[in-house]
Amino acid sequence: MAGMLYLVPTPIGNLGDISTRCRETLEAADFIAAEDTRVSLKLLNHLGIKKSLVSYFEHNKAQKGEQIVQRILAGETCALVSDAGSPAISDPGEDLVKLCHEAGIVVCAIPGPCAVITALSISGQSPGRFCFEGFLSTAKKSRREHLESLKEEQRTMIFYEAPHMLLSTLEDMADVFGADRPISLCRELTKLHEEVVRTTLGEAV
Repeated sequence: MAGMLYLVPTPIGNLGDISTRCRETLEAADFIAAEDTRVSLKLLNHLGIKKSLVSYFEHNKAQKGEQIVQRILAGETCALVSDAGSPAISDPGEDLVKLCHEAGIVVCAIPGPCAVITALSISGQSPGRFCFEGFLSTAKKSRREHLESLKEEQRTMIFYEAPHMLLSTLEDMADVFGADRPISLCRELTKLHEEVVRTTLGEAV
């Protein structure tokens, strides 16, 4: 009988955010598929859990994904974790979930930390209608094309961005959306130095 794939969210900063159910699932799984085994090992050590870890990330997902599926089909239970937050959200876990569905494997998502929702709730922007755009391309042309496709978007938009890309992204956003469009910059969420700056695109630049 086939096992299952559990999507186990991990803290996005504060280790106290791991739930009892997440901890129990990690303890019960036959093995854990992790985006970065070094990061996941720190969490497991914090929880006092010793478990077999399998590396599963963007550059090995094609090969490792099939291996994980075969192990689950053979009866093992896998817990999938990302470095932080909910697996499959802007994360290579998306592909493993698809493979499991195609193979008829039951996928169970456990609720928990997610940077998208955490940022939206604390942003001061309207949470009634929103869209999540993930990471923009690092290539300027592709990034501008993505932003141009959203020019008429009225919902609150949520983006992920790396610190070293932030200024150029804000400049492009100000050009496309207008300098007066409100923006909330959220960083270090759930951590000691959590910060939200609510301003306009022009002022942010």
